[in-house]
Amino acid sequence: MSQNEHIQVSTEKGVMTIRINRPDKKNALTGAMYGAMTDAIHAAGKDSDVKVVVIAGAEGCFTAGNDLADFQSRALSGNVGASPGLTFIRALAGLDKPIIAAVQGLAIGIGVTMLLHCDFVYAGESARFKTPFVDLGLCPEAGSSLLLPLLIGSRRANEMLLLGATLDSKEAGDCGLATRVYADNVLEQQAQEHAKTLAAKPAKALRISKNLIKQAWNQQVAHAIDIEGTRFGELLQSDECQAILASFFNKS
Repeated sequence: MSQNEHIQVSTEKGVMTIRINRPDKKNALTGAMYGAMTDAIHAAGKDSDVKVVVIAGAEGCFTAGNDLADFQSRALSGNVGASPGLTFIRALAGLDKPIIAAVQGLAIGIGVTMLLHCDFVYAGESARFKTPFVDLGLCPEAGSSLLLPLLIGSRRANEMLLLGATLDSKEAGDCGLATRVYADNVLEQQAQEHAKTLAAKPAKALRISKNLIKQAWNQQVAHAIDIEGTRFGELLQSDECQAILASFFNKS
């Protein structure tokens, strides 16, 4: 498993916890961080002692999404389909063990779209969900053009994916993006309790049940991830997107 100072991985009593730990950058994700998380997901899949995976952020923030400086440095590579972020998403989508996300504070961009591949999303009251792809000159990614409308309805998905609207924790709970909403100070405890409950269940039955729930959409999700990746790559290399990113860095 690759090592990264900003991704902490621990396993206890059948529960692997992956923690995004870069609070000075609001847990923004770099290619190296995606690589470490992908390795952890693959390790969880192979380790019979791991029954459940929990993903959380450090210091009251889930993730602000892609680190834009790291993102722009790879923008013109022309190989977006093999990007570290998409590789992570594919690993997440392919894991046959339950995945729980514990979300406090910001969940932006891929911080939202990765949740669509989690089986349970527990949100703290401070959680805020936003997908600003169009504002960056980009398009939905990670299968979100398919999964988000299925999960929360097309009207609300349009608000998030096209308008760039932010959902607060109550709205996320009401529309089904979040499984449950808890006070911030008990969120992680509750997420870990749910994880322990799952870990105590018959492992084979749990895996088969998860696969049955997902099987109707698996091929469509894989296709959506591929199509979005192609379009995302085209837009990422466009003059429009590059101008928006340049403007962002000039302001900062």
